[in-house]
Amino acid sequence: MNQYDAIKKQDEEVFSAIAGEEEREAQGLELIPSENYVSRAVREAQASILTNKYAEGYPGKRYYGGQEFTDAVEVLAIERAKKLFNAKYANVQAHSGANANIAMYFALLQPGDTVLGMDLSHGGHLTHGHPVTYITKFFNFVRYKMKDADTGEIDYDDMLRVAKEAKPKIVLAGFSAYSRELDYAKFVAIAREVGAYAVIDIAHIAGLIAGGAAKNPFDYGFAVMTSTTHKTLRGPRGGLILVRDSEEIAKKIDKAIFPGLQGGPLMHIIAAKAVAFGEALDPSFKTYAEQILLNAKAMEAVFRAHNIRMLGGGTSNHLILADVFGSLGIPGKEAEGVLDSVGITLNKNVIADDTRGALDPSGIRFGTPAITTRGFKEGECAQVAEYMVDALLHKDDAAHLSGIRATITELCTRFPIPETFV
Repeated sequence: MNQYDAIKKQDEEVFSAIAGEEEREAQGLELIPSENYVSRAVREAQASILTNKYAEGYPGKRYYGGQEFTDAVEVLAIERAKKLFNAKYANVQAHSGANANIAMYFALLQPGDTVLGMDLSHGGHLTHGHPVTYITKFFNFVRYKMKDADTGEIDYDDMLRVAKEAKPKIVLAGFSAYSRELDYAKFVAIAREVGAYAVIDIAHIAGLIAGGAAKNPFDYGFAVMTSTTHKTLRGPRGGLILVRDSEEIAKKIDKAIFPGLQGGPLMHIIAAKAVAFGEALDPSFKTYAEQILLNAKAMEAVFRAHNIRMLGGGTSNHLILADVFGSLGIPGKEAEGVLDSVGITLNKNVIADDTRGALDPSGIRFGTPAITTRGFKEGECAQVAEYMVDALLHKDDAAHLSGIRATITELCTRFPIPETFV
């Protein structure tokens, strides 16, 4: 029986949308750095009968009966997450990365307390204190920035100055559109200087850390790590909170998730998390994580050869943020549309101190997690980067773009989305 037979028979409209998305993913290249492909095993877990079960509470301490199998799957997810990240405690119930961050704030702060986080336009995330988010009604957020957008160096001296003045309770590392490594030791030192918790949002680089291709912030003294479980970790869409060794902090976070923020956990998603964590524990995941970095460097080399400015001067992780408006005179929104038309999906993105609006910024953001999952190596990634530049330089030539589209389709045929990873 086809996995969508029941939907097709019962609801043709929903089936049509699902089938369309399946075709889009198969015939195009996904370069949004926060997206990836999951294995069939992860998808089957998400579609499992566990979706029927309410499991408010935690393993061994549920509010409803009939929990022997939900307990088993959540314990598996917790133990695997702890092993992946060398953590003593893990909460796998957060519905998303945003929920994980919000729960972390309420666990560690009192209303009115201050958080020092990365400025959105310099690479930070909405949940790190952007004024449009509701979390800013409860807590005060101050920001740090890069010293030089062309090198990506954080202004740690100014960061320390702000910390001494604002007296934050949390010094928050982590990012959404930043392409270099952070100096973890300096973050922890600044947090200790002002008596703050050192916390990091590893949503984008969780898979790189799990695969040993990036440093583990716990090794430098961070107390808490929050994350999504998709992106480079290649699991279902969901959240994760890890605590290095403090039982007191772990208990506060558990209470902040439930009953503080969420009701019943999504047990089918927790099962999918357990499957994905198991895949990440396989030795093959280390090779995958390392290849993500090699592929990003291959794309960086092409953009450098074409004199296209990259924020941070290039990349040390899985993503690149390119200033296409400053380099080519093409706004980010238009660049996104042109590349989408040839089967290359990425996202428009603000750059540091962007003079353009967020809905039509100067930059584009792209990365290599998903195409690495498809089996791309450096050669293919360099080719894709060349196609990207070629499309942008010939954006008004419909015939030329059609030729690139045909080439991308052929490339996708040669590298189909895999069903299994281990």
